[in-house]
Parts: sequence; C-alpha cells; structure tokens
Amino acid sequence: MYANGTFKNPFTDFDFTKIAGEFKLPTVNVETFVETARKNFAALTSANTAAVETMKSIAQRQGDMVRAAMEDFSKHGSDVLSAATVEEKALKQIDFAKKSYETAIANTKELADMVGKSQADAFEALSARVAEMTEEVKAVIAKK
Repeated sequence: MYANGTFKNPFTDFDFTKIAGEFKLPTVNVETFVETARKNFAALTSANTAAVETMKSIAQRQGDMVRAAMEDFSKHGSDVLSAATVEEKALKQIDFAKKSYETAIANTKELADMVGKSQADAFEALSARVAEMTEEVKAVIAKK
C-alpha cells in the first residue's frame, strides 16, 4: 500500500522482459512451419481428391451394374414367357437365380476391391508424408 492509501499493483513495477530474457525459449522458424503445413495440406488434399474420384467411379460402376441387372431381368422375363413347358420355365428361373447370385458376388468383390485399393493408395500417400515430415523434424533437430 502506498502512503496515499492506494494499493500497490505488483505488476506495474515488475519487468517481465527481464524474466523472459532469462528463459532460453526455442525460436520458431515461421517459414519452415508454413512450408510443413502447406505440404501436410497438399497431402491431405491429394488423398481426399483421390477418395472423391474413387467414390465417383464406384457410383458410376454401381449404376452400370444396376442397368445390366435390369437388362438381364427383362431378357429373363422374355425367356421365361417363351418357354414351352412349366419345367422349362422352372429351369430358366433356377438358371437365372444362379447367374444373378454369381453376378452379385462378382460385383460386390469388384466394388470392395475398388474401395480397398483407394484406401491403400490414400494410406500409402499419407504414410509417405508422415515419413517425410519425420525426416524434416530430425533435420531441424540435428541443426540445433
């Protein structure tokens, strides 16, 4: 407390710059930081772009698969109607069911392979960036 009755503010008479100067704080190279962030953003953008392209390819392929299935179904209906006997109609139905099942399995495998390849490619690209960034950090540490 001062003689005039006011309270003394401990922060106004304190030299923070003197204390801060005594600490050995590391300096940050802003250019290096910005370049690292740019490379990280580029890697993520590339991975996301590839994922979007894959999703577009998958959607296109699914559309093709549905169209082919509808054409097969329409053709099958004509084949069944043209069959002469009930037994022949039943055999055509069984053959169509088997073919449809095999096609569905093949289509599912194809789509799963597309997704798996896309994920593997994205993982590889991002892993490469992490490895690169690790080497960059090591190089910065080695300089000090």
